[in-house]
Amino acid sequence: MAQTQIAAGVELLLQEAKDLGIGGHIAELEALPSAVEFAREFYAKNAPVVIRQAVAHWPAVKKWTPEYLKETLNNKIVDVAVTPNGYADGLATQNGEEFFVLPLETKMPLSELLERFDDPMGAVHYIQKQNSNFTEDFPELANDIVLRDLSFAQECFNKPSDAVNFWLGDERAITSMHKDPYENLYCVIAGYKDFILLPPHQLPCVPRRTYPTGIYKRKPCGQFYIDPLMDEDTQQLTEWISIDPLAPDLAKYPQYAQARPLRVRVHAGDVLYLPNYWFHHVRQSHKCIAVNFWYDMEYDSRYCYYRMLEHLTTSSGNQKS
Repeated sequence: MAQTQIAAGVELLLQEAKDLGIGGHIAELEALPSAVEFAREFYAKNAPVVIRQAVAHWPAVKKWTPEYLKETLNNKIVDVAVTPNGYADGLATQNGEEFFVLPLETKMPLSELLERFDDPMGAVHYIQKQNSNFTEDFPELANDIVLRDLSFAQECFNKPSDAVNFWLGDERAITSMHKDPYENLYCVIAGYKDFILLPPHQLPCVPRRTYPTGIYKRKPCGQFYIDPLMDEDTQQLTEWISIDPLAPDLAKYPQYAQARPLRVRVHAGDVLYLPNYWFHHVRQSHKCIAVNFWYDMEYDSRYCYYRMLEHLTTSSGNQKS
């Protein structure tokens, strides 16, 4: 009886949200909003928006070519995530067992990294270290970003950004579907990013379970393998989303048929506001460059509702190993 009531409640939630148009589209603006407009129309509603060509005048957008980065950074040693398949944090199978796999992390001169991008048969390399690496590792590029253009967000959130991250990769690098506990301003500098988005209330449609955690390593011959991560004698576990939105297996995960994914391409000079806990999957063009600003989310009543929904839907169908 309880499971039937939970299922009926989930159906009601999804239908009401659909009827009200909640999470049903991605708004677009042609100019930067005021802090009040942004707060009222997007932040308060937990609604994404693309601001077209909002930062197209930034020196970064005009200057950050591979040649400029080579010249400006002058063989700087950079942190790079390396994978055999382009998924730096995602699912992979080894000997019939599915793992959540972290990338092999290495360091190399930026000039070497840019050359690796032009090897279509080699491993996939991606600068994607999410530790405010832009401010920590690339101070030479700081003046190419005009921070005052994003003041509308800082006023709305009433706090500075917690992290500013720099992203550089080729078209094979894919970010598997996940969510973040941040308000995210994603600024594409060169190329484009293709986002698939799902609002938080569609959590019941998103299959997930707990996977053993591993990390990519390489044999002397260069072949990748997954090394399971252990805590003393216990296998580390990570909850992750099971579905690939590019090729969803609806026979295995029928609940995803009720999802209503949104798709948007964010071009160089555009800014995407991605609210906290929105699920997102990301692909990109070759040698795409982006900088994103993370603002820690407010843990308010919406977070409490989400956690309740997470608990109820875990109990009613999303499996854990």
